Amino acid sequence: MTQEELAERAGLSARYVGAIERGDVSASVTVLGQIAEALGSEPGDLLKRSGRGNKS
Repeated sequence: MTQEELAERAGLSARYVGAIERGDVSASVTVLGQIAEALGSEPGDLLKRSGRGNKS
């Protein structure tokens, strides 16, 4: 899924979704919920660290 598709599904701007992905801004709990719903997942799942790019 592209950032544009995610943004549309979540009711957000593509620019904002990109900024969240880059870590330029922090998503609010409300926005986190919108993104999770758009992805068909639970908000807590988005907070779990993946195996890629972890900072130690």
